[in-house]
Amino acid sequence: MPGLYFDELRIGQVFQHPIRRTITETDNVWFSAITHNPALLHLDEEYCRTQTEYGQRLVNSCFTLGLMVGISVGDTTLGTAIANLGWDEVRFPKPLFHGDTVRVETEVIELRESKSRPDAGIVTFLHRAFNQKNELVAHCKRSGLQRKTPKPA
Repeated sequence: MPGLYFDELRIGQVFQHPIRRTITETDNVWFSAITHNPALLHLDEEYCRTQTEYGQRLVNSCFTLGLMVGISVGDTTLGTAIANLGWDEVRFPKPLFHGDTVRVETEVIELRESKSRPDAGIVTFLHRAFNQKNELVAHCKRSGLQRKTPKPA
C-alpha cells in the first residue's frame, strides 16, 4: 500500500510528488461543464482575450484544487485514509492556463491523536502546487483522519 500510516508521518516531513500534469483545454472545459460552472473566465476565449487582464481562459480553480490534492494521495493517504475532514486556507496566488504543467509538494504540519478512535490520528497537510516556471499557483491545508499501523493479531 503506497499511503503512510499516521504513526509513520512526522511533522516537517515534505513529499516532492513525482507525478506532474500538463493542463489541457479539455480538462478545463470538461471540469467546468460537469460542475455546472458557466463562468466566462473558463469557457469564452474571445471574452478573455478582449475583456480580461489575462488575455486567455483561466483554469477552473476547483480543478486546480482537486488536482493538487489528488497528486498527493499516492504518497500520503492511499489506502490509509479513513476520511477527509476539511480543507482550510485555500489560496490561488497565480492563475493556471491551458498548457501549464503542475507539480505538487506536501508538508506534514500537524499530527494529533484521535480522541474517539484509538486506531487513528488526525493529520494536517500543507499542499503547494507550482507551475512550470516554479511559481506558486495554489496552496491549502487539508486535515484527515488517518489509520495507524494495524496491531498484529
